[in-house]
Order: sequence, then C-alpha cells, then structure tokens
Amino acid sequence: MAVYDLEEQEQIENFKAWWKQYGTLLTWLLCAVAIAVTGWQGWQWRQSKLSAEAGTVFIALQNAVASDNMPQIKLLTGELTDKFGGTSFAPLGVLLAAKHAIAMDDRETARIQLSWVVKHGGDEIADIARLRLAGLLLDIKEYENALGELKHKPAAAFAAAYAEMKGDVHVAAGKFAEAKAAYREAIALQEQMAAEKNAGKTIAREEHVSPLLRQKLNALGEADA
Repeated sequence: MAVYDLEEQEQIENFKAWWKQYGTLLTWLLCAVAIAVTGWQGWQWRQSKLSAEAGTVFIALQNAVASDNMPQIKLLTGELTDKFGGTSFAPLGVLLAAKHAIAMDDRETARIQLSWVVKHGGDEIADIARLRLAGLLLDIKEYENALGELKHKPAAAFAAAYAEMKGDVHVAAGKFAEAKAAYREAIALQEQMAAEKNAGKTIAREEHVSPLLRQKLNALGEADA
C-alpha cells in the first residue's frame, strides 16, 4: 500500500509539472476549438437564413416576371445581386430576369444580367448564360464577341449547343466553311450523347440529331449522309 501511495504521489507530481508547462497552452487550444465550433455553427445558421430569404425574393421575382411587372423585376433582381449574390438563388433569378429582358427586346439589360451570371453562377448556370449571351451578341452582330463567349468549354450536356451556336455565328458572319465544321461537330456531339444515353438500344441514326441542325448543314450545300 505504501508503494502504491508513493507511485500515486509521483504521478500527481508529474501531472502538476506537466500542467505547469502545458496547461495554459492546452486551455487556449480548447478555447480555440470551442470558438471555432461555435463560429461554424453560427456561419451555418446565417447561411441557412440567407438562403431562405433569397428563396423568398426569388419566388417574388418569378411572380413579377409572370405579370410583366418591370419595376418589381428590376427591384428584386437588384436585391438578389446586392444582398444574396452568394446564394444559388441569385444566378437563377438573374438568368430568369435576363430571359424576360430579351423577350421585351431590352438587350442591354439582358447583356448586363447575363454577364453577371457568367461571372457569379455555378458551372452549368454559367454555361447557359454564356450560350444565351452568345445568341444575344449574334443578334446585334457582334460576331467576334459571340465567338469569344463560346470559346469556354462547357459541360458535356451543352457541348452540342455551343457548337451549333458557333455555326450560327459563322453563317451570319459569312464564314461558311467554319460554319460547316461547327455544325458537323454539333451533329457528332449529339450522336455521341444519344449513343451514351441509349447504350444497348437500337435507334435510327436520324433520331440522334435534331432535324433543324441537319437542315442548317444541308442549307450550306452539304447533305449529311
């Protein structure tokens, strides 16, 4: 028993010595961990609250677009970009507003909005915005700028649409050889996507590609056999 008491006393002394050397550091570390955990939980709560508020604004924007309420569309779009730009609702809302602006023939507003989505949207949302922006630039005959937007490599789901849009731009610019190459690329990409989607199924070749795309290529004097 006496031996045990001596060992216990030695352990206590060793612990005291260790605590004297490292106790303050350990206390600070524990405090830092507690602060970090609290901060992370607070950040998550703020993000959740922000997303919920952004969702409410987005729904209001949808209603404003449906009723062609231009002042509300402008107000709500600005609110999304200024207050909720970091949420997923902002790019979706601005993309919706840009689509409405194009329908209203307000190309300058649409151009600004689509450029914002390209910069702030997630990959696929930005891909859609670039494609629509290229179409807008095509309409106002800014062909080089349109092609500049289409230089970006999009997600596979949009690759064929990008190639087809390149063809459209080249046709408008009078560059028919380049247009043919772009349309052929679009056809090949559509066929590839169809083959991957319908692996193991027998589908007629003409069903792989949109008839309009084939018509565009044929109109340039090349029947795609």
